[in-house]
Amino acid sequence: MNQLLSFVKKEFYHVFRDRKTLLMLFGMPIAQILLFGFALTNEIKNSTIVVVDYAKDEASQRIIDQIEASGSFEIKKALLSPDKIEASFQEGDIKMAVVFPENFNQDLLRLNKAQIQVIADGSDPNTASTLTTYINNIVGSYQTELMQQRAMPLQIIPEIRMLYNPELKGATNFVPGVMALVLMIVCVMMTSVSIVREKEMGTMEVLLVSPFSPVLVIIAKAIPYLVLSLINLVVILLMSVYLLDMPLNGSVTLLFAESTLLIIVALSLGLLISNVTDSQQTAMLLSLMGMLLPVMIFTGFMFPLENMPLPLQIVSNIIPSKWYYIIVKSIMIKGLGIEAIWKETLILVGMAVFLLTVSFKKFKIRLE
Repeated sequence: MNQLLSFVKKEFYHVFRDRKTLLMLFGMPIAQILLFGFALTNEIKNSTIVVVDYAKDEASQRIIDQIEASGSFEIKKALLSPDKIEASFQEGDIKMAVVFPENFNQDLLRLNKAQIQVIADGSDPNTASTLTTYINNIVGSYQTELMQQRAMPLQIIPEIRMLYNPELKGATNFVPGVMALVLMIVCVMMTSVSIVREKEMGTMEVLLVSPFSPVLVIIAKAIPYLVLSLINLVVILLMSVYLLDMPLNGSVTLLFAESTLLIIVALSLGLLISNVTDSQQTAMLLSLMGMLLPVMIFTGFMFPLENMPLPLQIVSNIIPSKWYYIIVKSIMIKGLGIEAIWKETLILVGMAVFLLTVSFKKFKIRLE
């Protein structure tokens, strides 16, 4: 028994001396609980909407107050022009617009019936359906309250309009997310083992004493995966358009240029992981487990980012797939050009430059 206790004590010492093991034991469960508890929820909160109140009467103001008090919406501003509403949807500033026509209260009292227009961004069908349901419930609640006060039948009819995806096809949200997920995970994972493989096989010495410069070695490692990833992109697009009826309303050339930019970012990240690890298993584990959950959670195609606490929303800004997801939806679904996505493009360019610079600096030209 004393020998057993001695070995157990020794193992505890090993565990407590190894910071990586402690991080896996305690850090990973805490991080997962926080992520799954705060980020993974089907409830939608704080969605940015605009209210266009042409009526400016008691009934419209009561409904607006209830919308604001619900906690599901954040009223950003009031727009007076339909063109401005369309522009706000294209820029991705809002998820929904609620329009009250003139004489809303008068129609309700004199005709016992009135309409409001609800315009939602159908490029994310799940969020659009949920938000329109919330609005219908708020309007229905006010209608019931009004009928009880006046003891007469009244009807408020929300006229629902879905922009970009009238049929609410799931592919419009699913395909851009899968494109971002596949390109990020595959590119990072494949390139993360490229330099480590040379170290383990003992061929890194040959590369280092060859006339090639270290920069050319890294570039040579990345080019094949860049080409293969572009072929993968072509296959995804063909299947999306011809099998899933996914619209492709924007420029194909621009889409390929933006996809190439994301691939370069992912390859740079994979090369960085490959430079700082010593085994293929470590590189694969770090690239797969380190990228899979963040890409799935913080891209925005599975769980709305506005639902998350502010610190997690800030963290999502360092995930390249988040910006690529916005770009793909803007090009394929909304048919927008570079003038609408230049900010996201600049962010990806900055990430690519930063990761490539760090990868080159971390590349060791001497073996230890």
